[in-house]
Amino acid sequence: MSDKPDFSQYEEALRYHAQGKPGKLEIVATKAVATQQDLSLAYSPGVAGPCLAIADDPERVYDYTTKGNRVAVISNGTAVLGLGNLGALGSKPVMEGKAVLFKRFADIDCFDLELDTEDVDEFVNCVRLMGPSFGGINLEDIKAPECFIIEQRLREAMDIPVFHDDQHGTAIICAAGIINALDLTGRDLKTCKVVVNGAGAAAIACLELIKAMGLPHDNAILCDTKGVIYQGREDGMNQWKSAHAITTDARTLEEAMVGADIFLGLSVKGAVSKEMVGSMADKPIIFAMANPDPEIRPEEIAEVRKDAIVATGRSDFPNQVNNVLGFPYIFRGALDVRATTINEEMKIAAAEALAELAREDVPDEVAAAYKGKRPIYGPDYIIPVPFDPRLISHVPTAVAKAAMDSGVARRPIIDEQAYRNELRARLDPTAGSLQLILDEVRAAPRRVVFAEGEEEKVIRAAVEFQKAGYGIPVLIGREDEIRKIMAEIGIEGSENIEIYNAREMEHREKYYNFLYERLQRNGYLRRDCARLVNRDRNIFAACMVAMGDADAVLTGVTRRFSVAFKEIQKVIDPKPDQLVIGVSVIVGRDRTVFMADTTVTTLPTAEELVTISKETAEVARRLGHEPRVALLSYSNFGNPKHYTADSIRKAVEIMDREELDFEYEGDISADVALDPELMASFYPFCRLSGPANVLVMPGLHSANIASKLMPVLGESKVIGPLLVGLSKPVQIVPIGATVSDLVNMAALAAHEASQ
Repeated sequence: MSDKPDFSQYEEALRYHAQGKPGKLEIVATKAVATQQDLSLAYSPGVAGPCLAIADDPERVYDYTTKGNRVAVISNGTAVLGLGNLGALGSKPVMEGKAVLFKRFADIDCFDLELDTEDVDEFVNCVRLMGPSFGGINLEDIKAPECFIIEQRLREAMDIPVFHDDQHGTAIICAAGIINALDLTGRDLKTCKVVVNGAGAAAIACLELIKAMGLPHDNAILCDTKGVIYQGREDGMNQWKSAHAITTDARTLEEAMVGADIFLGLSVKGAVSKEMVGSMADKPIIFAMANPDPEIRPEEIAEVRKDAIVATGRSDFPNQVNNVLGFPYIFRGALDVRATTINEEMKIAAAEALAELAREDVPDEVAAAYKGKRPIYGPDYIIPVPFDPRLISHVPTAVAKAAMDSGVARRPIIDEQAYRNELRARLDPTAGSLQLILDEVRAAPRRVVFAEGEEEKVIRAAVEFQKAGYGIPVLIGREDEIRKIMAEIGIEGSENIEIYNAREMEHREKYYNFLYERLQRNGYLRRDCARLVNRDRNIFAACMVAMGDADAVLTGVTRRFSVAFKEIQKVIDPKPDQLVIGVSVIVGRDRTVFMADTTVTTLPTAEELVTISKETAEVARRLGHEPRVALLSYSNFGNPKHYTADSIRKAVEIMDREELDFEYEGDISADVALDPELMASFYPFCRLSGPANVLVMPGLHSANIASKLMPVLGESKVIGPLLVGLSKPVQIVPIGATVSDLVNMAALAAHEASQ
């Protein structure tokens, strides 16, 4: 097929693929090759060691090579998207794209391989012989019926997972949607009548999977371009169609659709009419998945059936059946247990995990994917969206467990929760960095006050905090308003959340008295203090913690840091002999760096820089890192000399006179502090044994700017800034914080309360 695809982004897509380095992939080394020693280890003679070890024990290939995280995406281009037979080269952009998705969504490394053959024997033999290179094989865009034969033969010949995504990927996502559509309409799959239009690879795979889930054979009618596939039909038949032939009087799709509960379309645009939809059973479930245009458009269905639940293959309609929800996570789970195959049990487990996820309250990242509209489980949201960050921990875990239960796993998962944590850390480096803290919080949960309790994202965060087992969340606000918001957003799991309104609290007098005693010599009358407690949620929340009625405070969603901090200071003092500072935790792919002071001290003196260094080193230790402190400047050890670096140099002199239990150095530039080779080459006298992980900045301006640049320009995330040095645990989040940010910061506040 030589015609250009009919879509407006054609020229833009060409530019996207051609700009910079052509294509969408490159290979990046995971080990340094910067010195002669590195080279001798990466190649000859050092590489002989792992070669001999693997020859002695083939299983050790998973220890010393990328095989365990490497998948081949393979096609001959005979059925590329909806474009037909474009050949091997014509399929390459799709295969590269598939490899990108494997990496983006499941951190799986891929090679795309395009085979220039339509001969089944040649194709099978080629892939079979490449088996030792990969942990799994993803077949793609191969026309039927050859795709059935190729997959079956490769599954029989190879001891690694072989998965034709056009068949099974679509089937799994489709099955997930069906599970939830049945739930919403009160049906049982065992009693449903199902019609499937299209008898290609994807359609037959969908039908086979829902039969494996409990649909009786005789309850399904399969149709192709010649009509119903019935017992005794000879025209246009093959063994895969024949397996689904039933005894029926229906001969056309129109006749088959009468009284049907479920329609699955994997055929062509316009195959279904409004009259056909009108003849279906009450609350019909219609998955019109033809691409790029469905068998019938959702608005046409709505004209005749307001009670229908509709899914398509398009992103511009609700309930997109998108394969990216399946294949990355299915392979992730299969690779992690070194499965020998991907069986029906693993596919069903993936479908059930996806269905379950759609029924849960969604995080901010999902709302962003819906342009700010937060989807709620119902007829227009039965399938998760691709950018749901929870997919990486939910689906692979279910797949891995099914592989173990069905006996195809060679490396079982011992600790399921630890595995979930590891999965989250693959795509979110902050998850791994925080995990030790979060585990400790679960072991010693605390009462955390969420001061801005009437904000929707705060309510969601409180519920997630409770569900995660971190403690008891306390929301400050009007209970009727909070309950109203909970009802509107359909939130569940809020039964044990406490809600307090200062104006209605029975014992609020003690807060008035406490605050008046603190502020009376600052010009405040008792009625002023009562007004502050009644009207300012930050002050009320801080009073709860100061008086021992809660353990920690979280705020900041609706007010800037400086405003919230000033309110908190009216109630809570610094710890004795400590500064209150902000520490931003910058988490990258291969390192975590603690940066201070990013929020409070504008131009610290030398003495204050010493205190900041000590407090930030303690934060690093608390989060599981041995501190190596660099007091940063634009100069290195006085070159060039300038008065702006005097406080840094004086701070180091003070630290030299003390007995400190951590490494430190300064004045030093950021590049030298973070690059041990640069450090060793030009400053061999430097006292740091490795790259600095605590960066003490010379002023608030540089600290704040640097911390905000990092997540924008680099592949890193920022936790915090953490508020350090108050006598009671308080955390003030940035105004744009997400629900997950709020949960993490609340957990950190709870952790501080337990110290």
